[in-house]
Parts: sequence; C-alpha cells; structure tokens
Amino acid sequence: MKVIVLGAGIVGVTSAYELAKAGHDVTVVDRQPGPALETSFANAGEVSFGYCSPWAAPGIPMKAMKWLFMQHAPLILRPKVDAAMIGWMIRMLSNCTSGRYAINKSRMLRLADYSRISLAALRAETGISYDERMQGTLQLFRTHKQLDASAKDVQALAADGIPYEVLDPEGCVRAEPALRHVREKIVGGLLTPKDETGDCFKFANALAAKAIEKGVVFRYGSIVRSIDVEGGRVRGVVTAHGRIDADAVVVALGSFSPLLVRPHGIRLPVYPVKGYSLTIPIVDAARAPESTVMDETYKIAITRLGDRIRVGGMAEISGYTNDLGEPRRLTLEHSVTDLFPGGDITRAAFWSGLRPMTPDGTPVIGPTKVSGLFLNTGHGTLGWTMSSGSARVIADLVSGRAPEIDARDLAVARYA
Repeated sequence: MKVIVLGAGIVGVTSAYELAKAGHDVTVVDRQPGPALETSFANAGEVSFGYCSPWAAPGIPMKAMKWLFMQHAPLILRPKVDAAMIGWMIRMLSNCTSGRYAINKSRMLRLADYSRISLAALRAETGISYDERMQGTLQLFRTHKQLDASAKDVQALAADGIPYEVLDPEGCVRAEPALRHVREKIVGGLLTPKDETGDCFKFANALAAKAIEKGVVFRYGSIVRSIDVEGGRVRGVVTAHGRIDADAVVVALGSFSPLLVRPHGIRLPVYPVKGYSLTIPIVDAARAPESTVMDETYKIAITRLGDRIRVGGMAEISGYTNDLGEPRRLTLEHSVTDLFPGGDITRAAFWSGLRPMTPDGTPVIGPTKVSGLFLNTGHGTLGWTMSSGSARVIADLVSGRAPEIDARDLAVARYA
C-alpha cells in the first residue's frame, strides 16, 4: 500500500522504517527540515522499559497542590480559558485512583517491554549507534516517604515480570559510583536494570537514513493542511505543497495530532505537557552518572550520553507554548549540581519540547473510525522508550496482521 506517515519525530521515523520493512511504499511528511527536531530533539535520553508509570497516580492531586508552591516544582500549571486543557485535566484527575493506576501502568509496561525486545532486534539488524548504554535506571529517593511509596511500583513490576532491585544507600553507590560524594542525601533507590540510555536525536537520524535505503521518501519543510477523506475512507493528505495520494495514513504528530483528526469526528485527548532539558559537557567523569538517575524529589532524569550529561524533566501545562522559562533552567541546574557536579554548567544548552500526553498516560495506537486512518501518538514522556514497539504494532495493524502483543486497549476507541 501507499502509506503516509505524518511526523518525523522518533515515533514517526520508527513507524516509517517498520512499515517499509513490511513492504509498503512509505512517505513521511514533516514541517521541519530534518528528523527529530521537535520533542525528540533533546529529551531526557532515558529508555525506561521498567521505570514507566502514569503521571496520573494516587496522591497526585494532593502532591500537585504542594508542588504549585515549591521553588523547584516538578509540575507547573499556567491555566487559561482552553476547553481542551480543562477537559484533559479533568480526565487525568479521574485516573488518579489505585484501580486506574494499576490498569494504566500494566498497559504501559506491556508496551514498554515489547519495545525493549523490538529495540534490541532493531539495533542488531541495523548496527546503528547513538551513545547507547545498557546499565539501567536508578530511581533515587531522598526521603523514607518516597521509598515507602515505591511499593506500588514494585508490586506492578513484579506482577509483569520486570526485573528490579530495591537498594539501600550503599547499593545506590554501587550502581552509580559518583553518588558516594552525596551519600548522606539519599535513603535508597529502585533499580530497573534492563533500562537503557541513548541520544534519541542521533538514533532517529541514523534510522531515517536506514529507512531511505529501504525506499522511504521524506518530505521535509512541508506543512500538513488536512487529511483527505472521501466516503469514510482515507484518500490522501493535503500539504502546503500539494496533495499526496495514500491508501493509509499514520498520524504521528505528537501534541498536534488532535488538531488534524478533529475535523473527522475523532476526539483524541492528547494535550501538550512541556518538558525542559539541559545538555552539559562532562569535565569530571568521576562526578557524572554512569546511566540514568531519576531524582524522585524533583522528577528529573539525569542521564549520561557519551561525553555529555542530559538533564530532563518537569511537566508544565501551559498549552502550545515553547518559551524557555529561566526558573525551569534553575530547577534543572539545582538537581544535577546537587547530585552530579561533574559537568560544566556554564556551557549547558537549554531546551524545551511539547510532550503529547494522554489523561491515562497510555499512548494511542491503532485504527480510527475512518478506514485507513491510524494513530501512533500520545506517548508523553515515553516516546523514545516505546517507539520501537509502537512502530511494530502500527506496522502490523496497517498491514492487516494481528500484533505480537494485545493492542486492543491502546486504540482511541477506549475513550469512546
């Protein structure tokens, strides 16, 4: 079939590669001049197959109230008169129950573990490199309350057969030797040893080159105006440079996906939640992380990417704005210098991106009520983590095959 993939971020590029592998004639359309130049450009760098949880969790409403008054808050809310924002927040709050959390986390772990297998196969198949490391994620607790609260995550990991280790402070130092300098600041940690790290931007560019070798055509600098639908079926897409015919269209436009499918009666509850990052050159390797450390107090990930430290985090609900707020930079600097002062913070590159979040934390992958129109979006903070598995799922669905994992509860129909 002629398949158009809308979006050349990490989800769009992996989807295009898998669709080409499945034998389809694939065209990718993106407004940027190259791949992975928006949300995938400078994300936290963690590939968190084990450390993946919905933001909507028990206790979050109360924590959110406290966070709003913290100097270095993990959540920033800039309310506005926006029906989409208000509706999304109401739905998210409705998912902050123990029952919904368990269901949503199980979905996420299922897809993340499949993505772990898929990424390993893709790496072996292509031989691409991207500053990758396979040394796990250490969720770091500064208080006993945080350590006790991790019991629900341990239970979910055990139920899904995901390897984990609960560590005391000395165990944390063994996992991340640089923490010996701040041993007194930590009470314990949760290690998910199968997690990985890597530069998402490097990966996406290398995979896009491999996709081109398989015949994929990338149309950069092309704004998508609309999806052409006739008689309830996709016929193509209309771009600023003209119309492109298609038998199937995969929408992988992240936070902008709802805007494009809304005219076709599809209510996709994906909303942008802005994240920030710093990329810092390492000057003292002995005081830098080996893999990813998640600072639970500030919900900030600190990751080793080759000779750089990537610090990413925070969730700012402020609509489709991409401004760089100086207070957010100070929060990132505070977390990384407090734990890993091994980088030259004066040369740090500051960045922000719009994460496409669903109210339940689970991405939307699968068909829609429009024949030939598919969605692969809403991955939130886990687009890099879930991209390879999501790509294989969508390639199977477009090809009319049953995916290797149960993907029925990932489709947009769950919101009907």
